[in-house]
Amino acid sequence: MTSRYKKLFLFDFDGVIVDSLELYEQAVSFCLKKVGSRPLRDREEFLSLFDNNFYEAMLQRNIDLEAFTSASAEIAPSLDYTTVRPNLDLSPVLEKLKTNNGNGLFIISSNSKFAIKLMLAIYGLDHFFKKILGYEFMFSKEDKIIHAVDEFGTAREDTYYICDTSGDVKEAKKAGVKAVAVTWGWHPRERLALAGPDFLIDSPEELLGI
Repeated sequence: MTSRYKKLFLFDFDGVIVDSLELYEQAVSFCLKKVGSRPLRDREEFLSLFDNNFYEAMLQRNIDLEAFTSASAEIAPSLDYTTVRPNLDLSPVLEKLKTNNGNGLFIISSNSKFAIKLMLAIYGLDHFFKKILGYEFMFSKEDKIIHAVDEFGTAREDTYYICDTSGDVKEAKKAGVKAVAVTWGWHPRERLALAGPDFLIDSPEELLGI
């Protein structure tokens, strides 16, 4: 298969492109309550849901994923997305990555495609990305990454998953692509480093050098 892209940049959304921690935590808490699960104790317990795959963490809590995602779809239109702020330093970097000959930019997320498209449009970032794979497509980010690689024929060594949690790093590595962990997201540098990313970066500009 001939690759359509020289390099494939697959971006996580929450924490990487936008600062949505409080809104996402609020939404998850609502969904847990809706399906009759105990509430989260604190912020650390919320963040621990992303030490591995988020939906696997839900299954470990004996959550019915169909009921959980149904609750998520119910609440999505009522959330105040204007409380979310983009990482403004990322916009010029996305522009350079997009215009660099042969690159493809996509989003792979545990969030809903509806929410992602809405937030991208609010902040004028929607034109950077060719495709969005949210939870509606597959729960596993590993599977979504493999799907993207297979669809576009890009070599795994030329495919990068840009992410902000240790669980994302682990899924990228299992998919056989380069894991790029960013320190401006949800998990701190030390937590990310333990997951063994291929790159650990502190600023968006560093994406241009990988």
